[in-house]
Amino acid sequence: MIGGGIAGLAAAYRLRELAAAREFPLDVQLLERSARCGGALETIRRDGFVIETGADSFLSEKVAAAELAQRLGLGAELIPTREIYRKTCVVRAGRLVEIPAGFSLLAPAHLGPVLRSPLFSPLGKLRIALEPYIAARTSDDDESLDSFVTRRLGREVLERVAQALAGGIYTADPNRLSMQATMPRFVEMERAHGSVVKGMRAAEQLRASKSSDVSGARWSMFLSFRNGMATLPEILVARLGAAIRKGSDVVGMSRNGDAWRLALAGGESIDADAVICAAPAYAAARIVATIAPAAAKMLGEISYASSATVNLTYRESDFDGPPRAFGFVVPASERRRIIAGSFSSFKFEGRSPAGAILARAFVGGEMSRDMMSLSDDEMVAAVRDEFRELLGVSVAPGFTEVRRWPDSMPQYEVGHLARVAEIEHATAEIPAFAIAGAAYRGVGIPDCIRSGEDAADAIFAKLSAMK
Repeated sequence: MIGGGIAGLAAAYRLRELAAAREFPLDVQLLERSARCGGALETIRRDGFVIETGADSFLSEKVAAAELAQRLGLGAELIPTREIYRKTCVVRAGRLVEIPAGFSLLAPAHLGPVLRSPLFSPLGKLRIALEPYIAARTSDDDESLDSFVTRRLGREVLERVAQALAGGIYTADPNRLSMQATMPRFVEMERAHGSVVKGMRAAEQLRASKSSDVSGARWSMFLSFRNGMATLPEILVARLGAAIRKGSDVVGMSRNGDAWRLALAGGESIDADAVICAAPAYAAARIVATIAPAAAKMLGEISYASSATVNLTYRESDFDGPPRAFGFVVPASERRRIIAGSFSSFKFEGRSPAGAILARAFVGGEMSRDMMSLSDDEMVAAVRDEFRELLGVSVAPGFTEVRRWPDSMPQYEVGHLARVAEIEHATAEIPAFAIAGAAYRGVGIPDCIRSGEDAADAIFAKLSAMK
């Protein structure tokens, strides 16, 4: 196993589960180049605060993460978001404006809240209202978020909401972000209903027929762990134990008879019957360069963006009146130095001591690469400036935590799924080898877990057939 992020950990654990269930002799080794496993799932527990430096939750509607948590005995540790604060704002003309109720990423289910919102101009509202009457696209070709949103709902929706919300998830350029790879449900809504707004209404009606808890953005579908998201990789690391080798940087692989020989950066080598590569695409490209040059070339074409999180602690009295919301997103058109902000202590129970607020800002991404050149102190100063202007908090935070995630976010550009299909076809020709991770078919935690487990299932089947 190459790579100790959540995809690699999930794959290694899945192999252990399969081997135990079928009494199959299997020695699993996980090679992680850094000093810690878990990738972008890292929690700092300090002075009563539970501080997420990466992802703070996962979508339970995609079941892989919740199912893995249950198998690990962590079901009682799962916690939902706090219902009282389930709303999100967007920055508009330097002010925080609540996103209209029922507005999901790039489209509304109902026009009433949109028409009453100060977020859009009269012409912008008219353009949204006309969406059901705009002819559906007939081509099946992939298109960018920019193209899709402006074609269906107008430029105001793109610039004031959709770019910011998508940017918060993918840290991406809307001119290059693939709709089919990132938001296929909206593409399907247009195809099935001729309208995204009509499709949103149909989806809402379907949910209402199945559950009474479907209002707003369905924040109840987001879960975390009582002691932070790092709970999941920490338990996996504990279960895998001595199977994990940290500080092991795989730089290449070659055939050694009927097996693989993995070359490590320090000159050591390891032989294996099968390999799952859950490293980032650019690392995977280097590893397979000599054995599958065509696959390596395509893997190397997947670009990445860097980002950082800045966590800050405050007293409630430091704010005149903090927005009682999960957080806010910042459109690129606002020309600010953060791409989003959130209030962890409002979003989940137990994230801060009584009377304290835990906030964090997101910096960098594809649209704001220059921010990554700042020092930690400069980054904190920039975030404090933005919080002072947007939130009215001018006092110094109690303490701050900056975490940088270089080349951490794969960019799902237009045509991404076609490229991934070609990569999968090319790597399928490599004996006893599989790839997994965020670079291919989903960046979310459940997507990565599913990717790792699918790779484990495939490799286990091949190993079983060899015996």
